[in-house]
Amino acid sequence: MTNISDVYDGLRLRADFDSPWKEIIEAYFPQAMHFFFPETSALIDWERPYEFLDKEFQQIAREAEQGKRYADQLVKVWQTQGEELWLLVHVEIQAQKEDNFPKRMFTYNFRIFDRFDQPATSLAILCDPNREWRPSNYSYNYPNTRLNFEFGSVKLLDYENRFYELENSDNPFATVVMAHLKTQQTRSSPEQRKIWKFSLIRNLYRFIDWVMILPKALENQFWEEFKQFEQERTMRYITTGERIGYERGKQEGKQEGKQEGEQEGQQRLILRLLQKRVGELSPELQERIQSLSLNQLENLGEALLDFTAMEDLLNWLQTNQSA
Repeated sequence: MTNISDVYDGLRLRADFDSPWKEIIEAYFPQAMHFFFPETSALIDWERPYEFLDKEFQQIAREAEQGKRYADQLVKVWQTQGEELWLLVHVEIQAQKEDNFPKRMFTYNFRIFDRFDQPATSLAILCDPNREWRPSNYSYNYPNTRLNFEFGSVKLLDYENRFYELENSDNPFATVVMAHLKTQQTRSSPEQRKIWKFSLIRNLYRFIDWVMILPKALENQFWEEFKQFEQERTMRYITTGERIGYERGKQEGKQEGKQEGEQEGQQRLILRLLQKRVGELSPELQERIQSLSLNQLENLGEALLDFTAMEDLLNWLQTNQSA
């Protein structure tokens, strides 16, 4: 799943903010409909497969060029009565209101009908911070001719007063909305953003672990495979965090060294890190590490970040420690 709290870069909107929205809507489309548009979702037969009409949307998007568009999805679903239904889901991420937006929604809807002879249900998710801007229709009225095109829309800001409900929801889009709202609220507070980012990632992990229950044998197999995945695919990410910890600890060791000797501080730091990486160390191994020179300790501190088993430590000591 795309990291649904990295949708902003620093304190500014990323240029590719549409990408995570597109990915998560595609990955969890039924849940998106249940969460944002429950009335429309109730019409859909979710037992039947749905289809993202990317090619068809690209045809109408080129002809309806009227400005920026983000995270548009054209989806074919089936109603419970057996009839085909096309949905145009649009995520609007502009930082301020766009006067031309209702006309754009109408143009898309008309283009779909004109080219494919299919009426489309048009839906908009409004992510902007303007509380007053709530577009829902496009209309004109002349003698003998009038038009009133209405489309469904939800405003993410409206969920601010429903945070408890979001925190207790089992829908992944509750986490998406919380991440979005907290990003807006912490624009001038990176420390608060860090706290919320960790909290949301932790909650999502707990939710997945709680919901996707496996038989005990498969659960054990899953964690073995997950451990291997971490070692093979995310070692760089884990190592980055540990490297930061190591550098910080090394500085602490130097400070401790003013009182107890830098080498002794380094020994304690290396022993702590090794126990986290490869497990409990025997007294003999601890003695071998305590016998290393300061330079050897620093080299071991760098090397251990790539250790995954006790064998790695033993091999390093055999290669680098003199008899």
